[in-house]
Amino acid sequence: MRLFKTLVSSVLLAGCSVVGVRAVTDEPKYALVGRLDGGVEVRTYDSRTAAETTVAARGGSSNEGRAFSLLAGYIFGGNKSNDSIAMTTPVEAASRSTKIAMTTPVQAASATGSYQMRFFLPPGYDAKSAPVPNNSSVRLVDLPEETMATLRFSGSRNDDAVDLYKAKLLANLERSEWKAIAEPVALFYDPPWTLPPLRRNEVAVLVARR
Repeated sequence: MRLFKTLVSSVLLAGCSVVGVRAVTDEPKYALVGRLDGGVEVRTYDSRTAAETTVAARGGSSNEGRAFSLLAGYIFGGNKSNDSIAMTTPVEAASRSTKIAMTTPVQAASATGSYQMRFFLPPGYDAKSAPVPNNSSVRLVDLPEETMATLRFSGSRNDDAVDLYKAKLLANLERSEWKAIAEPVALFYDPPWTLPPLRRNEVAVLVARR
């Protein structure tokens, strides 16, 4: 029954998004600090709580699907209280890879890494009061107030597309009073199956004034 509820909720959310009407969900509160060249926004987000998971990185789009399923299972009742938690946007995703040098005569490099995803919980929850996940792969984290620079885009959100917009975001910051102080992440406001032209995607990075 729980799996059925998860699938039904996901399909309903997808249906709203596919036709261009995004499902009504909470978004983390923030104050707009300023706008930079290239459409970059600098925002200060309130403190918030997230459920996060990390999966071993694989090729293709399977990373997103595996991480999404783990977190969706948690908010749709996969917790010690059997509680359903309201879906919010955006979903945060980050790929992290480690380059490992190879010996000659290959003269190449291989990459290993991970894929992390976060669902932000609605207001009123923190890591202590939120339902405890059934799956130990899901963690609850409290995040402090953060200032982030963001850049919005639509269309594909595969690794190549996300990396392109991360590079654009960082390039615009180089010409501003702000500097990146962490690795950029991706923010997805629609389910993976939303038609690409209708998607709201963003890349974001923690920043501080120079």
